[in-house]
This record gives sequence, C-alpha cells and structure tokens, in this order.
Amino acid sequence: MLLAIDTSAGTSVAVVDRDRGILAQEDEADTRRHAEVIGVLILRALERAGVAPLELSGVVAGMGPGPFTGLRVGIAAARAFASGVGRPVVPLASHDALALDATEPIAVVTDARRRELAWSTYAAADELGLPVRVAGPALAPVGEIDAVVAGYRRIDAPAIPAGALGMLGERLYAAGRGFGPVEPLYLRAPDVTLSVPKRVGS
Repeated sequence: MLLAIDTSAGTSVAVVDRDRGILAQEDEADTRRHAEVIGVLILRALERAGVAPLELSGVVAGMGPGPFTGLRVGIAAARAFASGVGRPVVPLASHDALALDATEPIAVVTDARRRELAWSTYAAADELGLPVRVAGPALAPVGEIDAVVAGYRRIDAPAIPAGALGMLGERLYAAGRGFGPVEPLYLRAPDVTLSVPKRVGS
C-alpha cells in the first residue's frame, strides 16, 4: 500500500493498494492552504482507509509541475512522513497521473499562475496502460495554450488526484519501471529570493 500526496495545484492525499484500488482520498481545492491542511488530510486518509502508517510500503510525492510555494509543502510532507515510518519516497511527475490508461493522445494542463499554464502532452498509454509522455512539462501563456497542445485532447485539471498518482506508483512498481523525477518540477524560480548581504567596508 502507498500513501500518495500531491500539492501541485490543490492539496490531495490518498491511500492506495495495487489490488484493491483507491482506499481513501482527501482533497482541499484551495491553492493557498497547503501547509494548513496537509497534516489533517493525511490523518483523515489513513483513518478512512483503516491503514496504520507502518502498513504502508512507501510514500508517493507528486513532483509537479507546480508553483514553488505549494509544491514544496507536499514534497516536504511526503519526505518527512516517509522518514518517520522508515519507508521510501516514490517521486512521480504529477501530470503523469492523468495519462494513466489514456486511450488517445492527451494534453494535461494545470494552472501555473501569473497568466501561465503548465502543460504535458502524451501519446496513448503503452501496452500496460502506463503514460507515454511526448513533451513537457513546460509553461505557456494562457493565450497560447491552444496552439501549443493542438492535436491533443486537452484535460484541464484544477488539481491532481492523489489516488490516481498513487495507483500510477503501484503499477509502475509492478511493471518493474523506474520512478522520477528526483528533483521538483517548479518550472520557474520562487517568487521570493534571498537578498545578498551588503559588503561592509573597512
């Protein structure tokens, strides 16, 4: 069983099992309450699923694309929880969750703020139903997205469901496929940067 966490848009937490599917999923649509709700959603998901932390075999972390502030909350929570229970972190690209079992070419599009959208394009899934990414993730201005994803069925996702992300992790493991990316897919620098200290003359 896996605990899956994604904060690339809203906040979503799920407990999944390869054979039994999605056992529980908890969601918060507000894109500015990640840090406030993440702990509550993890507890609720585990309680609804009737699963103790030590029964888990790993923790899936949605690695984006997503805005810096929100995305890092979910990744940090996944890493901290996994460390606490002595289980590995399973990093997965968030958009890939929506391309699981795709029967036609699709484009997954999520809000990146600042009048930009994050996008990834996919061919139909492979023989095991696993995603086949063609391009992305990348950013495009809102006014240019139609041209960027032309030829693909567009899926506008207000959030990435952690249940789908967790099932992707289970199926990749069962197929002997690798995980990744290891580094978060922020796509742009954080809004806040550290100032450079002024040099003090002698």
